[in-house]
Amino acid sequence: MEFTHIDDKGNVRMVDVSEKEVTHRTATAVGRIRMSEACFRAVEEGRVKKGDVLTAAQVAGIMGLKRTADLIPLCHTLAITKAEVTFRLLPEEWAVEACCTVCCDGKTGVEMEALTGCATALLTIYDMCKALDKTMVMDNIHLAAKSGGKSGDYLFEEQA
Repeated sequence: MEFTHIDDKGNVRMVDVSEKEVTHRTATAVGRIRMSEACFRAVEEGRVKKGDVLTAAQVAGIMGLKRTADLIPLCHTLAITKAEVTFRLLPEEWAVEACCTVCCDGKTGVEMEALTGCATALLTIYDMCKALDKTMVMDNIHLAAKSGGKSGDYLFEEQA
């Protein structure tokens, strides 16, 4: 197995994408943050003292994904053409699910940007709610789908 980020002398490198085709690429990542019932209700009802939790997390997720190449050392800087962060309230689990979708027309994928956006959104929810609940748990952050590029389409399927 060849590692693409290591050259034949063992040095770390950024992958050379100069010969790759420009294609439309999309990636979606999802993850959850579980919290106490009281904290969930405060988020749901807009009663968190720091402000509108989900709007702040939405903006933070978009800002975070735009900085992926600054955070992940060997990621390429990309010209993002679409970025969206949405949330789904899951009252049966006292959880919030974040979904981040990123698109670009480029030579490399946007999976890391989608994952970074999702994680940043969840971290922002934690930050805004930590006075109410320090026991919150972020989990199941994963690539849900991708399209474009040499490897083609991918759709996450839950493993049994």
